Amino acid sequence: MYNSRATELPTDVRLEYPFASNELDLGNGVNMHYLDEGTGPVVLMLHGNPTWSFYYRNLIKALTARGYRCIVPDHVGCGLSDKPQDYTYTLEQRIKDVESLVDHLGIEAFSLVVHDWGGAIGCGLAGRRPDSIEKLVLLNTAAFVSKRIPLRIASIKVPLLGEAVIRGLNGFAGPAAVMSVKYPLTDTVKRGMLWPYRNWADRVAVWNFVKDIPLRQTHRSYATLAEVEANLTKLADIPIQMVWGGKDFCFNMHFYRRWQSIYPNADMQLFPKCGHYILEDGGEEVWTTIVNFLKS
Repeated sequence: MYNSRATELPTDVRLEYPFASNELDLGNGVNMHYLDEGTGPVVLMLHGNPTWSFYYRNLIKALTARGYRCIVPDHVGCGLSDKPQDYTYTLEQRIKDVESLVDHLGIEAFSLVVHDWGGAIGCGLAGRRPDSIEKLVLLNTAAFVSKRIPLRIASIKVPLLGEAVIRGLNGFAGPAAVMSVKYPLTDTVKRGMLWPYRNWADRVAVWNFVKDIPLRQTHRSYATLAEVEANLTKLADIPIQMVWGGKDFCFNMHFYRRWQSIYPNADMQLFPKCGHYILEDGGEEVWTTIVNFLKS
């Protein structure tokens, strides 16, 4: 389906992100934007906060050139998807949204690449249909209960203050474009990362992702995340790769070691000098590492 937001992208960003847009009406009047590029075995890629499908642009190009079909949605409120102000922005709803996309496309078997919040969402999906998952690639992410959270993020989880900082002052997406990399983004890539989040209304999901981090059992998404964690054992027998930036300020080496304990037989690929945006910092070496794993 035609998506007018894609035509509004700055010219240099559009050249970086030269993909056809598709939309799915989730049944509640809200449209989810997604990319559907290439043909062959399916790879579903799920982004986190505050990125969008743009984050996967180079991996999409590498995989489609090697005979893969890449499905890459923008979560509701992110990227080129609708940004409703009154949506149920919870982990459970995020999982259901991606399930709706997979069902809509009739995809019965696929590999997963997940980053940041995409880990909890993607592993939530995988745990509910483990027989559909062919391979799993984990990029600086988590899909289990943890009280580990950087102070700079914990400080903006506070209602009113946090919303004012994140939505009013762009105090999350803006700094992320600098803090999440060890090698500065080009002006074009930085512009692409931030373009969907230019004002208060645009940043509704950025705030709600932070708000939805479940640190206590009473939190609305705690039970969902606990279920995601419990279901991780269902994926233990599929090929799993971890591609990890060792200089991540958020998903640091504590999370890396936690994943090692969950999946001791995983293919562990540590890039010690890279930050949270591992696909940006690691560049072609990282993209090739992922492509080779999926083809192996």
